[in-house]
Amino acid sequence: MGPTRPPPVSDGGTVALLAPSAPVADERLDRAVARLESGFGVEVVRFPTARREPSDGPAPPAERAREIETAFTDPAVEAVVSATGGDDQLRVLAALDPGPLRRHPTRFFGYSDNDNLRLFLWRLGQVSWGITAHPDLTVDPELHPYVRRYLSRALFEETIGTVEPATEWTDEWFDFETEQPRTWRDAPGWSWRDRGPATGPVWGGSLAIVRWHLGTERYLPDPDRLDGGVLTLETSETLPEAREVGYLLRTLGERGWLARFDGLLVGRPRAHSPPAARDPDFDDYRRAIRDHAEAQLDRYAPSVTAAFDVDFGHTSPIFPLPLGATARLDPDANEIRFK
Repeated sequence: MGPTRPPPVSDGGTVALLAPSAPVADERLDRAVARLESGFGVEVVRFPTARREPSDGPAPPAERAREIETAFTDPAVEAVVSATGGDDQLRVLAALDPGPLRRHPTRFFGYSDNDNLRLFLWRLGQVSWGITAHPDLTVDPELHPYVRRYLSRALFEETIGTVEPATEWTDEWFDFETEQPRTWRDAPGWSWRDRGPATGPVWGGSLAIVRWHLGTERYLPDPDRLDGGVLTLETSETLPEAREVGYLLRTLGERGWLARFDGLLVGRPRAHSPPAARDPDFDDYRRAIRDHAEAQLDRYAPSVTAAFDVDFGHTSPIFPLPLGATARLDPDANEIRFK
């Protein structure tokens, strides 16, 4: 039985804005709401957690869980968009009742800390999409055309279909006070470890979140459901050492999981982050991530096809990676397609 792809949003449909992870300043969410409403023709309803002051921190886990259930079961709500990421959504999952979410599949948009909820939904057989209100819909003087194109597909179409590499990228932080445009660089394009085409369901997420789930073991899938699948990983704004990617793949290899996958997608890594203790050189960093990943693939899963520097994760622009959807990786065509 294939995954459940929640129904597309209708023209003028209602989108709920929640903060199942951390809250965001009102003026930034105001911009995300305006761009969703004017650019996509939807009506956005801001739920209480998305009205909290950032200084107050996230709402208690049980409160966030109830709000997720409320949004999913509200007949007027056709999609749920997370305000931003954070670092403790894992605690929300224990308070979530899977029943309402299973009975009322709703399009969910989020990544980073929201990969906790996305992996929870994956176990329920539901597809979810990787984009958040902030920063993806708040940064830059205008919404990037690449983001607009694929978010439109994720909202209104059955599938985002074939994804093309972005032609430019940045990991600069946007200055909301000056509104100065960020500096964009030519995108390096995807690089492939070619072991032939691979097709399968997508599972994974942010490196830290996958590691948390492996550690707690409460929300892991039946391993048999991973057979022939496509693993996805991205390194987030914490800029972990490249060897940490290798360590996680080694853990999956020792667990007997890595060889179950037929494909691997690795997001383009952020190399600049003011809160982080270091700023690695981007080209060195991405090459080191690939080297560490390939070393573990050679050891545990030599037949896996992998694509690196793919346009999802914590750089800009990104497409909303659909966790739970079926991905086809075609190195010869330099093509990734989701259905």
